Amino acid sequence: MKTIQDCFGHSVRLTDERMAHSLEHPEMNGLGAEIERVLTAPQTVRRSRSDDTVRLFHEFYAQTMGGGKWLCVFVKYLEDDAFVVTAYLTDKPKTGDSLWPKN
Repeated sequence: MKTIQDCFGHSVRLTDERMAHSLEHPEMNGLGAEIERVLTAPQTVRRSRSDDTVRLFHEFYAQTMGGGKWLCVFVKYLEDDAFVVTAYLTDKPKTGDSLWPKN
């Protein structure tokens, strides 16, 4: 398990199981280090529209197995804990209230 400080200064847990879950998809091959990096320096962060405790960290990658895609890392924040739920590639950032960059 790793603990990463996100761009907001919170400690976020990334368990081996969640990393393996995220990397089991072929298109995520080689992006393990990027999951960690996106938490510390994302292009954008949005609040999930379906779960107020989830933040969606995004970064665009021009060259992936599927062409230009956004890496989206889902982090759940509880009162005394924060952890990565999953990460995957998507065509565009998910919708929700913008939290980063700070205005």
